This record gives sequence, structure tokens and C-alpha cells, in this order.
Amino acid sequence: MLVTATRTPQALADVISDSTIIDAEQIAQAGAGSIVDLLKRQRGIEVTRNGGAGSSSNVYIRGANSNQSIVLVDGVRIGSATTGAANWSAIPLTAIDRIEIVYGPLSSLYGADAIGGVIQIFTRKGQGAPAVTGFAGYGSDNTREADATVSGSTGGEHSFSYAISVGKEKSDGFSTTRSGLSSYNPDDDGYDKENVSGQFGLQLAKGIEAGALFLHSSLDAQYDSGLAAYDTRSENTIDTASVFARAQLLPAWRSLLQYSETRDKGANYINATAAGYTRIDTKQSFITWQNDVTIGADTLQMLYEHRKEEVDTNGAAAMNRDRNTNSFAASYNARRGAHLLSASARRDNSVYGNQNTGAIGYGYQFTRALRATASYGSSFRAPTYNELYFPNYGNPANRPEKGRNAEVGLRYDDGVNAMSAGYYRNRLTDMLVNTNPCPFGGGYTSGCAYNVNRATLAGITLSAATRVMGVNLGANADLQDPQDDTTGKRLIRRAKRHANVTADYGTGALKAGVEVELSSARFENAANTVRLGGYGLVNLYATYAFTRDWSALVRWNNIGDKQYDLARYYNTPGAKFFAGLRYGYK
Repeated sequence: MLVTATRTPQALADVISDSTIIDAEQIAQAGAGSIVDLLKRQRGIEVTRNGGAGSSSNVYIRGANSNQSIVLVDGVRIGSATTGAANWSAIPLTAIDRIEIVYGPLSSLYGADAIGGVIQIFTRKGQGAPAVTGFAGYGSDNTREADATVSGSTGGEHSFSYAISVGKEKSDGFSTTRSGLSSYNPDDDGYDKENVSGQFGLQLAKGIEAGALFLHSSLDAQYDSGLAAYDTRSENTIDTASVFARAQLLPAWRSLLQYSETRDKGANYINATAAGYTRIDTKQSFITWQNDVTIGADTLQMLYEHRKEEVDTNGAAAMNRDRNTNSFAASYNARRGAHLLSASARRDNSVYGNQNTGAIGYGYQFTRALRATASYGSSFRAPTYNELYFPNYGNPANRPEKGRNAEVGLRYDDGVNAMSAGYYRNRLTDMLVNTNPCPFGGGYTSGCAYNVNRATLAGITLSAATRVMGVNLGANADLQDPQDDTTGKRLIRRAKRHANVTADYGTGALKAGVEVELSSARFENAANTVRLGGYGLVNLYATYAFTRDWSALVRWNNIGDKQYDLARYYNTPGAKFFAGLRYGYK
């Protein structure tokens, strides 16, 4: 079942959108590290990172910028209103139960910023008999990790479900920078990450449920800012919380009312003076009313959403303001024999005006295993607070970026062999970039954000999986051309080709696997004159189940100790080893 593609659980066989799921087993096999390490092994995704697991990171879906995609935690949008992007380094891998990735424009369902796709993270949920799980591990760079979860449900007429997870990860790290960068410092840059999350639900009556969920994650990470002895570091916190009521109002009508808040707090300490401390806190509040009406085998969805964004900073006073967005959306999903159909439309109203988006998709099931799909959708990205209000850079007259995407796909899955191929072409206009000289006039000495660029994100995504003589084989490849149409150059830090190959084999209590990550060259600058070389990495892992309740994990990443670049002059992990012990019963 997939939730993100339609905002309601839907069988994978009925999902038209290109999508993938990272399940709990894959997350458990990832060992220590960040969610970025896990995502970069998926098709359609590239990442950049300024150092180790605690460093600033970006995730590109199908070549789209990090702020051109939406990240959700249990249905709640996270991210900074000033940058428009999620703080990937602060998202705790230990709290995650599964991840859904839906590729392509979803603004007609989720509103602003869903140009490249949507990544939804699900934390652990309580069900069935009481369960306890725990994990502890140790690895290279003095990396320590531990987490524990208690979950379950009481059952009965007024069943109460619960799940509480806590986790901590700490590492001495390695130097984020290399010689050649002005901020270079050869000392190690470690991080300390802590998290706690919970989900609670109560059946008030048959078909009526109320609940609450939350996530808190804090990251204290060191980074380089020159050779001074001061411990330069950043503190980042992500908080999400929501309460909801879900009711089966009529046999064919199911309604969800939810209030949510997310906070993204960031602080930097670059020296011991008051001027060396900067703080930017952003808050988003949501009221969501979603209604799903069953019409035979079809589903009609109607949605109202109110979103309020607020910024509080110790810096520019012009940034301390808020904006509101009111949205109405409707979608229809139908199946008629071998035919699948989806259509959706949305209207968002905010300080940047009214934005209308829509999407339509069609699928045909040739056999139980083979189907073809085609879709078209529009999307937009709202200007961030920085692009609107940051002194000597932003301008309130800036408009949203626009996207128009068309794609076709072919998928085959007979339960043993699976293959897919898709082609997409996403045309972006009114892209906001730093323009110098600034057309707005004086005061913008270093340029300003301005709607001037156009880009085309086009490519082919291939994937395959099979089982041969007990070995599970998988592979995916992206052949893409993310191009800045204004200059004719390739978008920075995007490769034309990247791929992943996996193989695992299990016998009895032992399971072992290998992962291969491949990428062609990228460019560090918009002029395409500074080249980042291609690379290939090999990772090994193994798990062994001693008993039903106890198992061990060992992982050896980058076994060739390959030095490669995700960003120029920033280090990437060399050969790293990690081992852990897991306990769990259900």
C-alpha cells in the first residue's frame, strides 16, 4: 500500500505515479549514518553534502533543487521557510519505520514546492501485542548509536495504540573540508544527534478515531570556519506535532480533520562574540480537512488546507513576519477493468497571488504483470522568505517558479521479476536565481533574487529486480539531462548518469549483501568549468539472527576507501565500518 501518491492508502497496483518504498528491513540494514546515505541509493535521487553525516545536505529528485521537493513526516510538511528546504542532517534515521518516494509534480495534491516529487517519512506506529525493540552499535570515527521503541495496542472496543521511540547517535567525525577552501581546518568535525517520537490513537467508537503524534530531533554539529581554535558549530532542531480526528461519517464518506505544527530552528556559533551568534527559527501551522468519498470502485477526494508560515530571527528585522496560504483541492481516482484514471486540481492563495495546478494520469493493464502509464501535471514553487524579504537580496515582487511535466512509463512485476522504464520531461520557468546587476535598482550590491531562469529536467529512469539461484538482484539507472535553458549549461552538481546495483543472499540465519553506487562527472559551478569527477563505491553488509529476538549487523561502506567529491573541497567518508546488536520481539 502507498499513501503519498493520493493522500490515502492505495494498492501499489493502482498507483499511476512513479514511486518506490524503502521498507523497515532496508532501513535496519543501513546501519549508522544519515537518511541522505539511504536516499542516494534510490533511483531518481542525487545528493550533495558538505562533509560527514552531520553536515549540511541537499537532496535532488530527478534533477530538481532541494527546495523544489516536499518532505513530509507522518503527513506533516517540514522544512525552513527561509531556505524552502528540509534540514536533512537533523532527520533521525533511527526513528523511521518506512519511506515513500513519489516522483514528479504533486502540487495539485500538496501545493507549493512539489515540482520534483514528495518524500514522506513514516515513524513507527503501534499495533498488536506489546513489542519492544532496541539497537546499539559502534563503528569508525568513534561512532556510537542506540535506539529503543515500545509499541502496541490494547485491542477491544476502545482500542488504544501507542508507539514511543528514543534514539541517540554521536560521532567524532572527520574534517568537513580539504585544503584549498578558505574555511579549511584539519580538525575532526563530529556531531551529536538525539531524537524522540511518538504516535497515539484511540478508538472512540466504531469508525471514529482520535490521535496525536510528535517528533523531536536535535543536532549539534561541528564544521570548519578557518584555523581559529574556537569550536565552530551549528545547532539544529526539528519539531513536529499534530492532533487528528478520523471518522467514517457514512458508509461511503470518510473524513479527516487535523491540526499540525512544525518548527525548524537553526543557530550558528562562529566565534565567542555576540556577533558570532546567529539564529533563524521558522514555524509552520496547518489545518487540514480531507474528505474521501467512495463512489463504487472510485474515490473522490475533497481537501481544504490552511498554512501559516512564521519567521523569527536575531538578524534582519525584515524577516520577522508571517504569511498565510489557503488551499482547496479535489481529486478523482477510478478503475474500469484494465483502465486506471486519476485527475486532480488545486488552488492556492497567498501573498504571491492565486496559483492553480492540475494533473491527469492514465494507466492500462495489459496483463496482471504488465502495465503502461502516462501523466501530465503542473506545479509551482513559492518564493522563500529569503527571496522575498532578505535585505539587499530579496524582493516582495518575486513570483513563484512554474513547472510543466509530462511522462510515460512501462512496468512489469510478476512477483519474482520486476522491471520498469520511464521517460519524463519537466519544463521550469520563472526560476529564481541570483542576478547581478539587479534589475530592481540600487541597494543590491551583490545581486538579488529574480525570476529570470528557465530549465528543463528530462531523463530516463530504469530499474530491474529478480531472483537467481537464491540471490536477490536489483539495479537502477538514471540517464538525465538537467539543463539551465538560459545558459545552455548543466545544472550544478547533477550527473548525466548515475546508478545502483544490489545483490543479497540468505541461508538460514545469515544474510549478506553488496551495494554498488555509480555516478558520472558533475560540475561545481553554473559555468560548467569546475568539474567534479565521477565515482564508484562498493558497500558490504551482513546480518545474523542468533535467535528469534537477537540479531547482529555488520556494515563496511566504501570498502575501496575511494576519495570522491559531492561538493568541491569538502570531504566525503572513506572506508567506514559499523557493527551493531538488535533486540526485538512481537
